[in-house]
Amino acid sequence: MDTSPHEHALVLYKTQPAKVVKTGAKIEIALPAGRHIRVRAKDITLLHPGPVKSLSELNAEPSADVESVWALLAGTTLSLAELSDWLYDEFSPATAWQAWQYVADGLYFSGSPAQITAHTEAYVTAEKAARAAKAAEKSAWQAFLARVQRGQLEAGDADYLKDAEALALGNATASRVLRALKRPETPESAHKLLLDLNVWTPKINPYPARFGLPTTPPTDPIPDLPDEYRRDLTALAAFAIDDAGSNDPDDAISWDGEQLWVHIADAAALISEDSAADLTARARGANLYLPDGTVPMLPPAATEKLALGLSEVSPALSFALTLAADGTPTCTDITPSWVRVTRMSYTEANAQLDTPAFSALHRLAENARRRRIANDAIELDLPEVKVRVGDDGAVRITPLPPLKSRTVVREAMLLCGEALAAFALENDLPLPFSVQPPPDFSGDFPPGLAGMFARRKKMTPGAVTRTPEPHAGLGLPHYTQATSPLRRYGDLVAHQQLRRFLRGDTPFSVDDLLTKLAAAR
Repeated sequence: MDTSPHEHALVLYKTQPAKVVKTGAKIEIALPAGRHIRVRAKDITLLHPGPVKSLSELNAEPSADVESVWALLAGTTLSLAELSDWLYDEFSPATAWQAWQYVADGLYFSGSPAQITAHTEAYVTAEKAARAAKAAEKSAWQAFLARVQRGQLEAGDADYLKDAEALALGNATASRVLRALKRPETPESAHKLLLDLNVWTPKINPYPARFGLPTTPPTDPIPDLPDEYRRDLTALAAFAIDDAGSNDPDDAISWDGEQLWVHIADAAALISEDSAADLTARARGANLYLPDGTVPMLPPAATEKLALGLSEVSPALSFALTLAADGTPTCTDITPSWVRVTRMSYTEANAQLDTPAFSALHRLAENARRRRIANDAIELDLPEVKVRVGDDGAVRITPLPPLKSRTVVREAMLLCGEALAAFALENDLPLPFSVQPPPDFSGDFPPGLAGMFARRKKMTPGAVTRTPEPHAGLGLPHYTQATSPLRRYGDLVAHQQLRRFLRGDTPFSVDDLLTKLAAAR
C-alpha cells in the first residue's frame, strides 16, 4: 500500500482518525471535532488512501467474529487491508478504521498498518488473564474506596492503606488513596484518614518517624566501670531531686559546711569518645522527650550503671565549689567519686527546705539567684506543665508549681556551669561555652502572662561558641553545660574533655569539640 498521504486520505494522528485536507511541506489535516491543524508527514500514519467523505461515517459492522478470524490467523502477519478483508469483506476508510481498533486494542493483533501480527494462542491466553486480573483489581479498588467513604473497612483493606501510612510517617510524598479520595496528599491528611478509619489509634505518634527520629533505645554495649581511684564521698548527704517518675537522675547536690558539691553521673567513665555508644549518642544529640515516654540518648544499661541513687553507692564526677563573698563560684576540685545519693521529688524536697540538711542549700541558692538578677538575668514567670499520655490513651496535663526546691537545683547547676567555665579558662581547656546576647526589651509590654510571652519572643536564641561570652538570659559572665551527660550529648562531650584533662591526656581541640557538637544538632 502506498504510504504517502494524499488529499482526502484517512490517516492516524496520535490515536485519532484524521482526514488529509492539503499536502505540502506541512500537511493540513481535519480532526473529528472539525478542527484543522498542520503537521509533519512523520506525525501521521496512513490507514486508507481514501477518499474519506466524513470522519463521522467511519462505522462498519464486521462480517466475521474477530476471535474466529484471529484463530485462523494466529502466528501470521498481514496488512491492515488484509485484516479489513478478513473482518469486513472489504477495505474502505470505515473498515480500515474499525479493523485498526482491534490492532490498537492489542489483544489479538498488534503492529503497524503495513505489518500486523496475529498473536499466538499462548499470548492471547496470558493477556486475557492479565486483563481479567486488572479488571478484578479495579473493581476491588472501587469497592474499597466506597467502603472508605462509608467508614466501614474489611479484612485486607490495610494493604490499600499502606501508602497512606507511609505518607503519615514521612516515608512517602504521595498517596494513591488520598488522591483517589480527592484529599490533600499531606502527612496531616493521611494521619487524619487513618484516625477516622480507626486504623490508627490516637496513641500512635507519627512525628518522630516523620522527622527521622529514633523511637527505640540504643542497644550498644556498655563496659563495666574501669578499675580506677575514686574519692569516697559517701559520708556527704547527697540529694538527687527531680520530677516524680524520673528514672535517670544524673545530678545530685551536697553541702559539707564550706563547699557546695555538685555530683554528676560519670558518663565519660563508660562512654569513651568514638565508641559505638558515643557515636549513637552523637547521632541522637539528646534524649527525645515524647508525651508517651522518653527515648534515651544512651543505652538503658548506661543509666542502670551510672544514674545517681539507683544503687546504694553510685559513681560520679564530683565538682567542689567555693563561693566568694559576692557569690562568685570557684571550682576547687573535680574528682571521680563514690556518692551515696538519696532520691526525692521536688515536692518532697520542698517540704524539707527548713531542715538542717537543706537550709544551707536553700540559702545559697537564693543568694545565687539574687546575684544573677542583679546582673540583669531575665526571669520569665510563665506557667510550666508536664504532658503525658497514659497507657489508657488519656492525655494528662499536670501543672508544675514554681517550688523553691526547683530554684535550689537550678541555681546549683548554674553555679557549677559558671565555675566550670572559669576553670576551663584558667587551665586553657577547650569547652563549649553557652552564650546569649541581651534582648531588646525596648517599648511597652502588656501586663501579666501576655507581657511575659511578648518578652520571651524578644529573646535572642542562645548559641554554643568556642570563646566565652556573657549569657545574658542567665545573667552570667560565662557558662558551660556539663550537668546532664546522660541526657545531652554536649554535656557528655564536656565530661569526656574533663576526663582527658584529669588523666593528663591531650585534650580535644576547639575544632574537634565543635565538630562533635555540630554532628549532634
